[in-house]
Amino acid sequence: MTDDVSPGTRIRGRRPPQGDPVVDRALALLGAFDSNRPYLTLSELSRRTGIPASSALRLAGRLLEWGALERGADGRFSIGMRLWEVASLTPRSHELRRVALPFMGDLEEVTRQHVLLAVLDGEEAVMVERLSSHGAVAALYRPGGRMPLHSTGVGLVLLAFAESGFQEHVLGEPLMHLPEKIPVSAAALRRTLAEIRRDGLATFRRGAPEPIVSVAAPVHDAQGTVVAALSVLVPAENAEPRLLGPAVRTAARGISRGLGAWRAPGTP
Repeated sequence: MTDDVSPGTRIRGRRPPQGDPVVDRALALLGAFDSNRPYLTLSELSRRTGIPASSALRLAGRLLEWGALERGADGRFSIGMRLWEVASLTPRSHELRRVALPFMGDLEEVTRQHVLLAVLDGEEAVMVERLSSHGAVAALYRPGGRMPLHSTGVGLVLLAFAESGFQEHVLGEPLMHLPEKIPVSAAALRRTLAEIRRDGLATFRRGAPEPIVSVAAPVHDAQGTVVAALSVLVPAENAEPRLLGPAVRTAARGISRGLGAWRAPGTP
């Protein structure tokens, strides 16, 4: 089924010769939103998706009825709570979050900063949970947001324990540390990944917008596969990675045991 495709007579029961299926267009509308543009007008939705305004309005109406979109008094659209409700049922993150939250809470209480939990999705890390204390250092990424693998603590852990073919694919891309936009040496990154696999711990330093240190460790499932990465994010001033490392590693192992891992690789 398609919607407002090309001029001419439409043959009942048959797809017109041009145009995307309705489901693709609906997904395109949802994909038009991002962290920088959580509210969009109809014209903005049309422009960002390439869907004619009349079709965008009709599709948005259906999404409003279902709860995937909401519309404010000013007429702008935003993502609806129904999508959050559905997304929270994702098996990969639901059980992981349930097991991880008590350990994350302990880390947050000790550090009084950010504690992050992320999983690998495509060529990026997705933050599935974050606990943050009042007054914590500025964080670039939000829960549900995507994070670069080569330029975050959790991302480096997930990349270090990914399949070698996937690693080489990422290493073959032109990479830059964000947000500083400093080129990343593939050789240096390869050495860093080897150290993370050896130590079971990653330390990443970022210079902007505020100097921070991220210390991250892998989370394993019952098969010993790394399914997530846990990290703390603290101000670079007076940061002590040597002291944070054991705490993060212990919490990650506790989560791993909760997921069925009898013994995390590298433990005695």
